[in-house]
Amino acid sequence: MPSDAKPDLQKKLREVPHKPGVYIHRDRLGSVIYVGKARDLRKRLASYFTPSRQRMAEHKTRALIQSIWDFDIHEVRNEPEALLLEGKLIKEYRPKYNIAFRDDKRFLLVKMHPEEPWPKFQLTRLKKDDGARYFGPFAHSGALRQTISWMNREFGLRNCRPMKPGEKDYQHCHDDVIKNCTAPCIGRITREDYMAKVDQACDFLKGHSKDLIVSIEEDMAEAAASLDFERAAELRDMVDNLKKTLRPTRQFRKRGVPGKAINPEEDVKELQEYLQLDRAPTVMECFDISNISSNHIVASMVRFKNGVSDNSNYRRYRIKTVKGQDDFASMAEVVRRRYSRILLEAREHVGDEVADANQESPLEAMRRIEADEEAGKFEDGKKRKPFVRLPDLVIVDGGKGQLSMAVKELNRLGLHDLPVIGLAKQREEVFRPDNPEPLVIPHSTGALKLLQRIRDESHRVANGYHQILMKRRVEESILDDCPGISRARKERLLEKFGSVSRMRKVSADEIAEVTGITAKLATEIVHFLKSH
Repeated sequence: MPSDAKPDLQKKLREVPHKPGVYIHRDRLGSVIYVGKARDLRKRLASYFTPSRQRMAEHKTRALIQSIWDFDIHEVRNEPEALLLEGKLIKEYRPKYNIAFRDDKRFLLVKMHPEEPWPKFQLTRLKKDDGARYFGPFAHSGALRQTISWMNREFGLRNCRPMKPGEKDYQHCHDDVIKNCTAPCIGRITREDYMAKVDQACDFLKGHSKDLIVSIEEDMAEAAASLDFERAAELRDMVDNLKKTLRPTRQFRKRGVPGKAINPEEDVKELQEYLQLDRAPTVMECFDISNISSNHIVASMVRFKNGVSDNSNYRRYRIKTVKGQDDFASMAEVVRRRYSRILLEAREHVGDEVADANQESPLEAMRRIEADEEAGKFEDGKKRKPFVRLPDLVIVDGGKGQLSMAVKELNRLGLHDLPVIGLAKQREEVFRPDNPEPLVIPHSTGALKLLQRIRDESHRVANGYHQILMKRRVEESILDDCPGISRARKERLLEKFGSVSRMRKVSADEIAEVTGITAKLATEIVHFLKSH
């Protein structure tokens, strides 16, 4: 946690055990800037604070070391557990000095659906609520693949693709011939006996069949004694893979991640007190601009409800009216587009009740209609269609400039009383309209952490959308180098298939169906995409 006095890191380091675990570096504001794993926590952490490391490290590492204000540790039982916990924490905190795990890649699981005619074991990275049994996650993907391959052979389980293999599939398979499968597809084993083997394999994956590993180790010793060293080496590698796969590891779920527990409802109440709002910010919307390049300037709007993300109401925008990199004008455009659309849709659903500004402001009319809708009370007795409600608090990522542009657009729409703030990144200061002094909320409070969560989420969505557009641009530009592809043909191809990635998956005959593309040119396009 942030503190005015820097902790004595050398004293704290002497209390770190020589055990495996995960360490977290924080800056002076208490933000997580790096997450790492270590086989020996004390040795790894000590390496950050040696003078030679600070002098000889590359620029990025020196910047990290200079930013370290404090650190935390979390002990685990072994190195695979450290790897799993490291991935969980990186996904949660998204530290700026971490590169691995930023794409949310998941560890491998083993899936088996008992309701299939002839169940088989498959690898997957996503656990679904589909009635299947899942084992894992497993930290060593290579060892896991070798283990599943060995397990299928050992228990005679199928690994073919068809959901319900038959005699036709058997004709193209040789696993039965080499004694790697019990051939359920042609009835050589009953489903009852096959499921018994599946249960044995499940017990094996849960680590309940250690006798098999002992048996393999005995075979390895016999092979070595008979000077069959090649066979002994194969068995040794197999044992290593099995032990890596079956080594017990804890599953670090999000609720079990070490650290301060998050209480969204309490955070919302605390934020209301700091901002002195008339009503709790139950619904918050945050805007962020991403203009890494002038080719694609995009914005994001993320919505939090009751202190947690409301993903279904996220929005992404491509800036249309602003030329060049202008954060202020871009923020004005996206705020205008968001709330003018909400007001327009509300007028379409509830008539002129929102538009009568002589008696009631748009914000007051919207709040009244929201209250009537929630209570089920309408003056005319008609049932109204649902519409998007205005948020209780608008947040813009930025300082006074972005905030003033957002306020200007809200005033134009008649939303003068809609609460809006700006959150500056550098010192996490909160700016409010008509108040020249920023509000500094303590970094240890849940109120600021709630603002940081919604701000970081809007930043993630905006950057992700920008990367998608840039990737599309790079892919589409490949067609510019393809011989025989004019601008008009390129546009027709992209209109037909949507992207270059989809074009790579279709045949020349399908490409030739596009107007202006001959069969010869279609063949040349397929060849070009395969070679580029």
